[in-house]
Amino acid sequence: MNFELSDELKALQAKVRSFIRDEVMPLESDPRQTPHGPTEELRNELVALARKKGLLTLHASREMGGAELSHVAKAVIFEEAGYSPLGPTALNIHAPDEGNVHLMDVVASEAQKERWLRPLVEGKTRSCFAMTEPSPGAGSDPSMLSTTAVRDGDDYIINGKKWFITGAEGAAFAIIMARTDDGNATMFLTDTDRPGFIVDRMMDVMDSCFTGGHGVVRFENLRVPATDILGEIGKGFRYAQVRLAPARLTHCMRWLGAAQRAHDEACRYASTRESFGKRLGEHQGVGFMLADNEMDMLTTRLAIMHCAWVLDKGERGNTESSMAKVISSESIWRVIDRSVQVLGGQGVSGENVVEKIFKDARGFRIYDGPNEVHRMSLARKILARNTDKSKG
Repeated sequence: MNFELSDELKALQAKVRSFIRDEVMPLESDPRQTPHGPTEELRNELVALARKKGLLTLHASREMGGAELSHVAKAVIFEEAGYSPLGPTALNIHAPDEGNVHLMDVVASEAQKERWLRPLVEGKTRSCFAMTEPSPGAGSDPSMLSTTAVRDGDDYIINGKKWFITGAEGAAFAIIMARTDDGNATMFLTDTDRPGFIVDRMMDVMDSCFTGGHGVVRFENLRVPATDILGEIGKGFRYAQVRLAPARLTHCMRWLGAAQRAHDEACRYASTRESFGKRLGEHQGVGFMLADNEMDMLTTRLAIMHCAWVLDKGERGNTESSMAKVISSESIWRVIDRSVQVLGGQGVSGENVVEKIFKDARGFRIYDGPNEVHRMSLARKILARNTDKSKG
Protein backbone atom coordinates (compact mmCIF):
# COMPACT_ATOMS: atom_id res chain seq x y z
CA MET A 1 0.00 0.00 0.00
CA ASN A 2 1.03 3.60 -0.68
CA PHE A 3 1.44 5.77 2.42
CA GLU A 4 1.73 9.04 0.46
CA LEU A 5 -1.21 11.34 1.12
CA SER A 6 -2.75 13.33 -1.74
CA ASP A 7 -2.33 17.11 -1.75
CA GLU A 8 -6.08 17.45 -1.21
CA LEU A 9 -5.99 15.25 1.88
CA LYS A 10 -2.93 17.06 3.24
CA ALA A 11 -4.77 20.37 2.86
CA LEU A 12 -7.84 18.99 4.67
CA GLN A 13 -5.61 17.59 7.42
CA ALA A 14 -4.00 21.00 7.92
CA LYS A 15 -7.41 22.68 7.99
CA VAL A 16 -8.74 20.30 10.64
CA ARG A 17 -5.54 20.63 12.69
CA SER A 18 -5.86 24.44 12.71
CA PHE A 19 -9.55 24.26 13.57
CA ILE A 20 -8.93 21.93 16.53
CA ARG A 21 -6.04 24.06 17.82
CA ASP A 22 -7.61 27.50 17.33
CA GLU A 23 -11.33 26.96 17.98
CA VAL A 24 -11.88 23.68 19.85
CA MET A 25 -9.00 23.40 22.32
CA PRO A 26 -9.78 26.84 23.88
CA LEU A 27 -13.13 25.34 24.94
CA GLU A 28 -11.62 22.34 26.75
CA SER A 29 -12.07 23.98 30.13
CA ASP A 30 -15.62 25.12 29.37
CA PRO A 31 -17.82 24.44 32.42
CA ARG A 32 -20.59 23.05 30.20
CA GLN A 33 -19.03 19.59 30.52
CA THR A 34 -20.63 17.08 32.87
CA PRO A 35 -19.90 13.50 34.00
CA HIS A 36 -22.30 12.52 31.19
CA GLY A 37 -20.51 14.47 28.48
CA PRO A 38 -20.71 17.93 26.94
CA THR A 39 -24.11 19.57 27.38
CA GLU A 40 -26.40 19.94 24.37
CA GLU A 41 -25.66 23.68 24.41
CA LEU A 42 -21.89 23.14 24.20
CA ARG A 43 -22.31 20.39 21.62
CA ASN A 44 -24.47 22.64 19.42
CA GLU A 45 -21.92 25.45 19.73
CA LEU A 46 -19.08 23.15 18.68
CA VAL A 47 -21.07 21.75 15.77
CA ALA A 48 -21.89 25.29 14.60
CA LEU A 49 -18.17 26.14 14.57
CA ALA A 50 -17.35 23.10 12.43
CA ARG A 51 -20.31 23.75 10.12
CA LYS A 52 -19.04 27.29 9.52
CA LYS A 53 -15.65 25.87 8.50
CA GLY A 54 -17.18 23.22 6.23
CA LEU A 55 -15.85 20.40 8.43
CA LEU A 56 -19.09 18.79 9.60
CA THR A 57 -19.78 15.04 9.17
CA LEU A 58 -17.17 14.66 6.45
CA HIS A 59 -17.51 10.87 6.33
CA ALA A 60 -21.17 11.00 5.19
CA SER A 61 -22.11 10.48 1.56
CA ARG A 62 -22.11 13.47 -0.78
CA GLU A 63 -25.81 12.76 -1.36
CA MET A 64 -26.44 13.54 2.31
CA GLY A 65 -24.11 16.54 2.41
CA GLY A 66 -20.82 14.98 3.52
CA ALA A 67 -17.48 14.61 1.73
CA GLU A 68 -17.70 10.80 1.47
CA LEU A 69 -14.22 10.32 2.90
CA SER A 70 -12.49 7.04 2.15
CA HIS A 71 -11.46 4.94 5.13
CA VAL A 72 -7.82 6.00 4.65
CA ALA A 73 -8.90 9.66 4.57
CA LYS A 74 -10.94 9.09 7.73
CA ALA A 75 -7.84 7.67 9.41
CA VAL A 76 -6.03 10.94 8.80
CA ILE A 77 -8.88 13.34 9.63
CA PHE A 78 -10.32 11.49 12.63
CA GLU A 79 -6.89 11.29 14.25
CA GLU A 80 -6.60 15.06 13.94
CA ALA A 81 -10.07 15.52 15.47
CA GLY A 82 -9.22 13.17 18.34
CA TYR A 83 -6.39 15.45 19.43
CA SER A 84 -8.95 17.28 21.58
CA PRO A 85 -11.57 15.44 23.67
CA LEU A 86 -14.10 17.86 22.13
CA GLY A 87 -12.88 17.44 18.53
CA PRO A 88 -15.00 14.44 17.48
CA THR A 89 -18.10 16.11 18.95
CA ALA A 90 -17.40 19.27 16.97
CA LEU A 91 -16.93 17.48 13.65
CA ASN A 92 -19.99 15.25 14.32
CA ILE A 93 -17.87 12.12 14.00
CA HIS A 94 -18.22 10.71 17.50
CA ALA A 95 -19.82 7.42 18.45
CA PRO A 96 -22.57 6.40 18.02
CA ASP A 97 -23.61 8.93 15.37
CA GLU A 98 -20.58 8.28 13.18
CA GLY A 99 -21.38 4.56 12.89
CA ASN A 100 -25.11 5.19 12.50
CA VAL A 101 -24.46 7.60 9.62
CA HIS A 102 -22.36 4.97 7.87
CA LEU A 103 -24.93 2.20 8.42
CA MET A 104 -27.89 4.30 7.27
CA ASP A 105 -26.01 5.58 4.22
CA VAL A 106 -25.68 1.93 3.15
CA VAL A 107 -28.92 0.36 4.33
CA ALA A 108 -31.71 2.95 4.88
CA SER A 109 -34.49 3.62 2.37
CA GLU A 110 -34.67 7.00 0.66
CA ALA A 111 -37.58 8.02 2.88
CA GLN A 112 -35.68 6.98 6.02
CA LYS A 113 -32.63 8.92 4.89
CA GLU A 114 -34.63 12.11 4.42
CA ARG A 115 -36.45 11.70 7.72
CA TRP A 116 -33.60 10.65 10.01
CA LEU A 117 -30.22 10.61 8.28
CA ARG A 118 -30.14 14.07 6.70
CA PRO A 119 -30.80 15.97 9.98
CA LEU A 120 -28.19 13.74 11.66
CA VAL A 121 -25.57 14.58 9.02
CA GLU A 122 -26.46 18.26 9.32
CA GLY A 123 -25.74 18.07 13.05
CA LYS A 124 -29.31 19.06 13.93
CA THR A 125 -30.05 15.80 15.76
CA ARG A 126 -28.30 12.99 17.62
CA SER A 127 -28.98 9.26 17.61
CA CYS A 128 -28.26 6.13 19.61
CA PHE A 129 -27.68 2.46 18.79
CA ALA A 130 -29.56 0.12 21.15
CA MET A 131 -28.01 -3.33 21.06
CA THR A 132 -26.27 -4.20 24.36
CA GLU A 133 -28.50 -5.74 27.04
CA PRO A 134 -28.13 -6.57 30.74
CA SER A 135 -27.91 -10.23 31.72
CA PRO A 136 -29.33 -12.61 30.58
CA GLY A 137 -29.50 -10.63 27.31
CA ALA A 138 -26.91 -9.92 24.65
CA GLY A 139 -23.52 -8.46 25.47
CA SER A 140 -20.51 -9.69 23.55
CA ASP A 141 -22.60 -12.71 22.46
CA PRO A 142 -25.31 -11.32 20.12
CA SER A 143 -27.06 -14.72 19.97
CA MET A 144 -28.36 -13.98 23.50
CA LEU A 145 -30.51 -11.10 22.21
CA SER A 146 -33.65 -11.00 24.35
CA THR A 147 -35.47 -7.85 23.18
CA THR A 148 -38.50 -8.93 21.14
CA ALA A 149 -40.46 -7.39 18.26
CA VAL A 150 -43.87 -9.00 17.68
CA ARG A 151 -45.92 -8.25 14.56
CA ASP A 152 -49.27 -6.56 15.22
CA GLY A 153 -51.05 -5.54 12.01
CA ASP A 154 -48.88 -3.00 10.19
CA ASP A 155 -46.70 -2.45 13.27
CA TYR A 156 -44.26 -4.24 15.54
CA ILE A 157 -44.53 -4.15 19.33
CA ILE A 158 -41.08 -4.00 20.93
CA ASN A 159 -40.33 -5.00 24.51
CA GLY A 160 -36.98 -5.31 26.24
CA LYS A 161 -34.19 -3.56 28.07
CA LYS A 162 -30.83 -2.18 26.89
CA TRP A 163 -27.94 -0.65 28.76
CA PHE A 164 -24.69 1.21 28.09
CA ILE A 165 -26.59 2.96 25.29
CA THR A 166 -24.31 5.84 24.37
CA GLY A 167 -26.02 9.14 23.70
CA ALA A 168 -29.47 7.84 24.67
CA GLU A 169 -30.37 10.89 26.74
CA GLY A 170 -31.35 13.60 24.27
CA ALA A 171 -31.12 11.44 21.13
CA ALA A 172 -33.80 12.22 18.56
CA PHE A 173 -34.02 8.67 17.28
CA ALA A 174 -32.69 5.19 17.94
CA ILE A 175 -31.71 2.11 16.00
CA ILE A 176 -32.99 -0.88 17.98
CA MET A 177 -31.85 -4.46 17.53
CA ALA A 178 -34.68 -6.89 18.40
CA ARG A 179 -35.57 -10.53 17.80
CA THR A 180 -38.59 -11.03 15.55
CA ASP A 181 -41.08 -13.94 15.43
CA ASP A 182 -38.83 -16.04 13.17
CA GLY A 183 -36.04 -15.90 15.75
CA ASN A 184 -33.79 -13.66 13.64
CA ALA A 185 -32.54 -10.21 14.60
CA THR A 186 -33.95 -7.11 12.91
CA MET A 187 -33.06 -3.43 13.17
CA PHE A 188 -35.81 -0.87 13.76
CA LEU A 189 -35.73 2.92 13.54
CA THR A 190 -37.78 4.87 16.04
CA ASP A 191 -38.19 8.40 17.27
CA THR A 192 -37.36 8.49 20.96
CA ASP A 193 -40.46 10.50 21.84
CA ARG A 194 -42.78 7.61 20.96
CA PRO A 195 -44.75 6.18 23.93
CA GLY A 196 -42.91 3.16 25.32
CA PHE A 197 -39.38 4.45 24.69
CA ILE A 198 -38.12 5.08 28.22
CA VAL A 199 -34.66 6.19 29.39
CA ASP A 200 -34.71 4.65 32.87
CA ARG A 201 -31.52 6.23 34.17
CA MET A 202 -28.05 7.43 33.32
CA MET A 203 -25.06 5.23 34.18
CA ASP A 204 -22.03 6.60 35.99
CA VAL A 205 -18.99 5.52 33.95
CA MET A 206 -15.33 6.52 33.76
CA ASP A 207 -15.55 8.45 30.48
CA SER A 208 -17.22 11.83 30.04
CA CYS A 209 -16.66 12.61 26.36
CA PHE A 210 -19.96 11.47 24.80
CA THR A 211 -22.89 13.91 24.70
CA GLY A 212 -25.85 12.12 26.29
CA GLY A 213 -23.58 9.81 28.30
CA HIS A 214 -24.57 6.14 28.63
CA GLY A 215 -28.12 5.19 29.55
CA VAL A 216 -30.35 2.30 30.54
CA VAL A 217 -33.24 2.18 28.10
CA ARG A 218 -36.49 0.24 28.39
CA PHE A 219 -39.01 -0.56 25.66
CA GLU A 220 -42.50 -1.05 27.01
CA ASN A 221 -44.92 -2.01 24.25
CA LEU A 222 -43.10 0.39 21.92
CA ARG A 223 -45.12 0.45 18.68
CA VAL A 224 -43.02 0.85 15.52
CA PRO A 225 -44.49 0.77 11.99
CA ALA A 226 -43.18 -2.02 9.77
CA THR A 227 -42.08 0.69 7.34
CA ASP A 228 -39.50 1.77 9.94
CA ILE A 229 -37.55 -1.49 9.74
CA LEU A 230 -33.98 -0.57 8.80
CA GLY A 231 -33.13 -2.60 5.72
CA GLU A 232 -34.72 -6.04 5.50
CA ILE A 233 -36.34 -8.06 8.23
CA GLY A 234 -34.12 -10.74 9.76
CA LYS A 235 -30.83 -9.19 8.63
CA GLY A 236 -29.95 -7.37 11.85
CA PHE A 237 -26.76 -9.31 12.55
CA ARG A 238 -25.61 -8.88 8.97
CA TYR A 239 -26.19 -5.12 9.14
CA ALA A 240 -24.43 -5.01 12.50
CA GLN A 241 -21.30 -6.18 10.72
CA VAL A 242 -21.74 -3.40 8.12
CA ARG A 243 -21.66 -0.95 11.00
CA LEU A 244 -19.29 -2.52 13.49
CA ALA A 245 -16.10 -3.14 11.49
CA PRO A 246 -15.74 0.44 10.17
CA ALA A 247 -17.08 1.95 13.41
CA ARG A 248 -14.60 -0.10 15.44
CA LEU A 249 -11.79 1.28 13.28
CA THR A 250 -12.91 4.89 13.68
CA HIS A 251 -12.66 4.42 17.46
CA CYS A 252 -8.99 3.50 16.87
CA MET A 253 -8.48 6.62 14.76
CA ARG A 254 -9.95 9.01 17.32
CA TRP A 255 -8.11 7.44 20.24
CA LEU A 256 -4.83 7.59 18.35
CA GLY A 257 -5.29 11.36 18.19
CA ALA A 258 -5.91 11.40 21.94
CA ALA A 259 -2.76 9.34 22.55
CA GLN A 260 -0.76 11.75 20.39
CA ARG A 261 -2.05 14.63 22.55
CA ALA A 262 -1.07 12.82 25.76
CA HIS A 263 2.38 12.09 24.34
CA ASP A 264 2.88 15.71 23.23
CA GLU A 265 1.91 16.92 26.71
CA ALA A 266 4.42 14.47 28.23
CA CYS A 267 7.16 15.57 25.81
CA ARG A 268 6.53 19.23 26.58
CA TYR A 269 6.78 18.57 30.31
CA ALA A 270 9.85 16.34 29.97
CA SER A 271 11.57 19.07 27.94
CA THR A 272 11.04 21.84 30.48
CA ARG A 273 10.76 20.29 33.94
CA GLU A 274 14.13 19.71 35.64
CA SER A 275 15.25 17.40 38.42
CA PHE A 276 18.65 16.27 39.72
CA GLY A 277 20.40 18.88 37.57
CA LYS A 278 18.90 18.08 34.16
CA ARG A 279 15.67 17.97 32.20
CA LEU A 280 13.32 15.09 32.96
CA GLY A 281 13.59 13.70 29.45
CA GLU A 282 17.35 13.37 29.80
CA HIS A 283 16.90 10.80 32.54
CA GLN A 284 17.05 7.44 30.84
CA GLY A 285 13.94 6.10 32.57
CA VAL A 286 11.82 8.99 31.24
CA GLY A 287 13.45 9.10 27.81
CA PHE A 288 12.78 5.38 27.28
CA MET A 289 9.06 5.96 28.00
CA LEU A 290 8.91 8.68 25.34
CA ALA A 291 10.65 6.41 22.85
CA ASP A 292 8.26 3.53 23.64
CA ASN A 293 5.33 5.91 23.11
CA GLU A 294 6.48 6.77 19.61
CA MET A 295 6.92 3.09 18.71
CA ASP A 296 3.46 2.17 20.04
CA MET A 297 1.85 5.01 18.09
CA LEU A 298 3.65 4.02 14.89
CA THR A 299 2.46 0.42 15.28
CA THR A 300 -1.10 1.64 15.89
CA ARG A 301 -1.06 4.00 12.93
CA LEU A 302 0.18 1.26 10.61
CA ALA A 303 -2.49 -1.20 11.83
CA ILE A 304 -5.22 1.40 11.30
CA MET A 305 -3.99 2.37 7.84
CA HIS A 306 -3.73 -1.28 6.78
CA CYS A 307 -7.30 -2.02 7.87
CA ALA A 308 -8.54 1.20 6.20
CA TRP A 309 -6.80 0.15 3.00
CA VAL A 310 -8.51 -3.27 3.15
CA LEU A 311 -11.93 -1.65 3.68
CA ASP A 312 -11.33 0.80 0.83
CA LYS A 313 -10.78 -2.19 -1.47
CA GLY A 314 -14.35 -3.25 -0.67
CA GLU A 315 -13.41 -6.16 1.56
CA ARG A 316 -15.20 -6.80 4.86
CA GLY A 317 -12.09 -6.27 6.96
CA ASN A 318 -13.50 -8.11 9.98
CA THR A 319 -10.24 -9.86 10.82
CA GLU A 320 -8.18 -6.74 10.19
CA SER A 321 -10.49 -4.53 12.27
CA SER A 322 -10.38 -7.00 15.17
CA MET A 323 -6.59 -6.98 15.11
CA ALA A 324 -6.47 -3.19 14.74
CA LYS A 325 -8.86 -2.79 17.67
CA VAL A 326 -6.77 -4.97 19.99
CA ILE A 327 -3.45 -3.47 18.87
CA SER A 328 -4.77 0.10 19.10
CA SER A 329 -6.59 -0.10 22.42
CA GLU A 330 -3.61 -1.72 24.16
CA SER A 331 -0.93 0.45 22.54
CA ILE A 332 -2.89 3.64 23.09
CA TRP A 333 -3.46 2.72 26.71
CA ARG A 334 0.29 2.19 27.23
CA VAL A 335 1.03 5.57 25.63
CA ILE A 336 -1.47 7.39 27.82
CA ASP A 337 -0.41 5.58 30.98
CA ARG A 338 3.27 6.37 30.35
CA SER A 339 2.36 10.00 29.65
CA VAL A 340 0.60 10.19 33.02
CA GLN A 341 3.74 8.75 34.63
CA VAL A 342 6.00 11.32 32.94
CA LEU A 343 3.68 14.14 33.98
CA GLY A 344 3.73 13.00 37.59
CA GLY A 345 1.25 14.88 39.76
CA GLN A 346 0.11 16.92 36.75
CA GLY A 347 -1.00 13.71 35.05
CA VAL A 348 -3.45 12.74 37.76
CA SER A 349 -5.00 16.16 38.23
CA GLY A 350 -7.55 18.15 36.33
CA GLU A 351 -4.77 20.68 35.67
CA ASN A 352 -3.79 18.71 32.58
CA VAL A 353 -5.99 17.29 29.80
CA VAL A 354 -4.15 13.93 30.04
CA GLU A 355 -6.07 13.07 33.21
CA LYS A 356 -9.34 13.28 31.23
CA ILE A 357 -7.86 11.33 28.30
CA PHE A 358 -6.75 8.61 30.75
CA LYS A 359 -10.28 8.18 32.11
CA ASP A 360 -11.98 8.47 28.72
CA ALA A 361 -9.75 5.92 26.98
CA ARG A 362 -9.84 3.01 29.44
CA GLY A 363 -13.19 1.75 28.19
CA PHE A 364 -11.82 1.22 24.68
CA ARG A 365 -10.38 -2.16 25.68
CA ILE A 366 -13.94 -3.21 26.58
CA TYR A 367 -16.48 -1.66 24.20
CA ASP A 368 -16.95 -2.70 20.58
CA GLY A 369 -16.04 -6.17 21.82
CA PRO A 370 -13.65 -6.80 24.72
CA ASN A 371 -10.15 -7.58 23.51
CA GLU A 372 -10.48 -11.12 24.84
CA VAL A 373 -13.48 -11.74 22.55
CA HIS A 374 -11.56 -10.45 19.54
CA ARG A 375 -8.63 -12.73 20.42
CA MET A 376 -11.04 -15.67 20.76
CA SER A 377 -12.54 -14.88 17.34
CA LEU A 378 -9.09 -14.57 15.77
CA ALA A 379 -8.00 -17.88 17.31
CA ARG A 380 -11.02 -19.67 15.83
CA LYS A 381 -10.20 -18.33 12.38
CA ILE A 382 -6.56 -19.36 12.73
CA LEU A 383 -7.53 -22.90 13.76
CA ALA A 384 -10.12 -23.17 10.96
CA ARG A 385 -7.56 -22.01 8.42
CA ASN A 386 -5.06 -24.59 9.55
CA THR A 387 -7.70 -27.34 9.61
CA ASP A 388 -8.53 -26.51 5.99
CA LYS A 389 -4.84 -26.64 5.08
CA SER A 390 -4.43 -30.06 6.69
CA LYS A 391 -7.44 -31.37 4.72
CA GLY A 392 -6.00 -29.96 1.51
